[in-house]
Amino acid sequence: MTDSSGSVPAEVDDRQAIELISGRPHRQAWPTDALAPGSRVTVVRDQHWDGPWQVEFAGTIDAMGAPEPNEHAQSLSGELLYWVTFDAPQYDCDGAGPYRKAQIWGRYLRAEQEPEA
Repeated sequence: MTDSSGSVPAEVDDRQAIELISGRPHRQAWPTDALAPGSRVTVVRDQHWDGPWQVEFAGTIDAMGAPEPNEHAQSLSGELLYWVTFDAPQYDCDGAGPYRKAQIWGRYLRAEQEPEA
């Protein structure tokens, strides 16, 4: 086993791995109306079905790639997909995981209020 403390940061490894799987680079131009990288969010459950995650949990909008339009047939008009890093590993509604980061539909994100100074 080798020491990886001097290796490439995990964020770069994550981006490279996802770009390899998807076959394309991540967008880096951040939409002006999107949640900003570093924003604190709660990933929420859907009101109409038992998912997409087992529980609600906290996370942070990740700058690995800019939010992208959600092109799924059931997406909402203008809905974005965000990369979110989870505060603690999570399981999806099918029991797969644990995941430490995922691409989340905008409808399943609730922005947390910034504390007032």
